[in-house]
Amino acid sequence: MSLVIKICFVGLLVSLLSVAQAEGLTIEITKGSQTAVPIAIVPFAQQGTVGDVKLSEVINSDLAGSGFFKTLPEDDMLTKPTNPESVNYRDWQALGQDYLVIGQVLGNGGNFNIQFYLSNVHNGQLLMGYKLTVGANELRRAAHHISDLIYEKLTGRKGAFNTRIAYVTSAARGNGKQYMLQVADADGYNPRTIAESPEPIMAPAWSPDASKIAYVSFHTKRSAIYVQTLATGQRESVAAYPGINGAPAFSPDGSRLAITLSKDGSPDIYVLNLATHGLTRLTSGLSIDTEPTWSPDGSTIVFTSDQGGKPQLYMMPSSGGRATRLTFQGDYNARGRFSADGRSLAMVNGSGGSYRIAIMDMASRTVNILSDGNLDESPSFAPNGSMILFAANKGGRSMLSVVSTDGAMQQKLDFHSGGVREPAWAP
Repeated sequence: MSLVIKICFVGLLVSLLSVAQAEGLTIEITKGSQTAVPIAIVPFAQQGTVGDVKLSEVINSDLAGSGFFKTLPEDDMLTKPTNPESVNYRDWQALGQDYLVIGQVLGNGGNFNIQFYLSNVHNGQLLMGYKLTVGANELRRAAHHISDLIYEKLTGRKGAFNTRIAYVTSAARGNGKQYMLQVADADGYNPRTIAESPEPIMAPAWSPDASKIAYVSFHTKRSAIYVQTLATGQRESVAAYPGINGAPAFSPDGSRLAITLSKDGSPDIYVLNLATHGLTRLTSGLSIDTEPTWSPDGSTIVFTSDQGGKPQLYMMPSSGGRATRLTFQGDYNARGRFSADGRSLAMVNGSGGSYRIAIMDMASRTVNILSDGNLDESPSFAPNGSMILFAANKGGRSMLSVVSTDGAMQQKLDFHSGGVREPAWAP
């Protein structure tokens, strides 16, 4: 796989799977954890017109897809209580459940009052009771919020269900293709197109506050880097130099972009000040240096370089200085991405002609392979560091996948329409 090709047309896609299906989207868990915690999410009682969103199904899909929980099929439930007073915990103990989630949705003049309860099945202890009121268009987001609350209560780690992802789709149109940069919920629902072009769009990168996305577009027939504000749709061209303009990555404070430019010869890493548009060159030489990413504290930049003959990951101070090689396992290591706590680095590892998602422990430098595809690309950590979103190619079809950081769970998002590339999980 040529690194030059990666610069110009970065990213393929993945595979994962509970089965939830909506128009144009199938979610399927393809691999589950043997140590997942049993939990039953009883269908919420509904009064009034709620529409197509069933909160318990969304919560079930969220928790099952996390890899930490094994949800009980509805057909196996002996009873379906909707309030704590009606729960017979012996029923749920007999079914081997550890936790129980029940709730109600009440229509109220265009809004919905939601209440849910989380209980420990073994001792009957009520662990959480929660109420919220939302509009009709906020029901899925409310379900994701409930999933986050349950996940944090039972794991001690913040959930990432009520977050967003960005990705690029491509589909045939006339004699060519149409490329769309889209933003959706973390489970792929509620997609919104923020940029569209008959020329390639690639390398979306979120700002730290998730209010902006930087990306590369070829809509003028030449590459240029844009920063777009999601709330207004306003976009600014920040780099349109001769040659390659690619691989933008926001600094942790959002004031700078690390980018790849070839305006001075070979592709090198530069840092662009977004306020002044001033450039600082970090690398130079005959090698191809690309795909920069910042450490969470902003002190270090990891990037891909072929200076040793084959693409590997290197690290250097973000202020400039000597670069040191970071990866040695396999023939190819590229597209490094830090977890939010800086303890792990996701990457694409190539060995024996297969390209898979791997994770490095930054303290021990141990590398573990997580995915099992042949063309897996573009890893991006969930904000809580528990999952990695990536892209894969299966039988010539591209799709998005998620894998847990221990490799125990994999889930596929199949959009059924064209190719899906370049995923990026919002902070």
